[in-house]
Amino acid sequence: MLSERQEELLKLIVENYIKTATPVSSKALCKKMKCSSATVRNEMAALEGLSLIQKTHISSGRVPSDKGYRYYVDNIMVPKELNGEDMLKLKQIFSNNALVLSDAITKSMEIVSELTHYTAIVLGHSSSDNKIAKVEVVPIDDNKMIAIVITDKGHVENRNVVIDGDVSKAEVKQTIDIISKLIVGVPIDEVSQVLEFEVKPIINRYVKEHEALYNAFYNAFSDFTAKPHIRMSGTNNLLMEPEFDDVSKIRTLLNKFEDKDLIKSIKTDDDEIKVYIGSENSIDDDVSIIKTSFYKDGEEGTIALIGPKRMEYGRAEALLNYIKENIGR
Repeated sequence: MLSERQEELLKLIVENYIKTATPVSSKALCKKMKCSSATVRNEMAALEGLSLIQKTHISSGRVPSDKGYRYYVDNIMVPKELNGEDMLKLKQIFSNNALVLSDAITKSMEIVSELTHYTAIVLGHSSSDNKIAKVEVVPIDDNKMIAIVITDKGHVENRNVVIDGDVSKAEVKQTIDIISKLIVGVPIDEVSQVLEFEVKPIINRYVKEHEALYNAFYNAFSDFTAKPHIRMSGTNNLLMEPEFDDVSKIRTLLNKFEDKDLIKSIKTDDDEIKVYIGSENSIDDDVSIIKTSFYKDGEEGTIALIGPKRMEYGRAEALLNYIKENIGR
């Protein structure tokens, strides 16, 4: 453990670097701590010996290391209270009864991205305790339509259905009627099983163009739990940070944001708000991720913020906590 003075020094270095993005000199710290320059230099040397701060190549000042940020988050940082303006913006979203829960979560995270200049991510899908309550199909043209599925929890999913080949409207209607009768009341994580072992044999028997129709609807309906929705906002925000002024770094990060499987790896089932700094996360060593899970009314998922390692951790945690609390109400 660090001494009280060392903790105060590390706190000043971390918070000053978060604010300014410039290495912190011993001279600046002397004024704030009201200590002699020799004392500050000795304590900085001790922190450096513990690998909590490090020297940069371009300055005589010091910056926090990943280990230093971790110590700060675990032992020093306290979540900040939200100011009235931030709270009002988010409160307006959750008090809007016209918004379904998934839209409220997405819009609130968009606001958090605007407030922090970090990248916000929502990974969400219907939980397995949802059961199919209703299936409707809206035709677009001869071989394209939108299938709408409503669960008993009031959650609505829609999928594009594209049918290959020349299929009559009568056969489409017959197929929809068969599917609707057999999957209503089925838990969403069992839909693909019912389609394969109950719906398919009946369609094969009674519908002429059974293969084209079955494949189209199977592809549309079978992935409710397999493919969580990904909603990202503020993906360009990190590019404004001085840490990402290198073209190759920018290109690498943007490519990672395009990798949906990598983004899905952010998913968590942890009910607590957790912070992953640098190499602790699966996205990039130059960023930190703060994330938590949510569950309400048949919807579950993850909300997360991605920012530079000098993220304002206390504020980010407070914002995520406010959203999480409002989701649970």
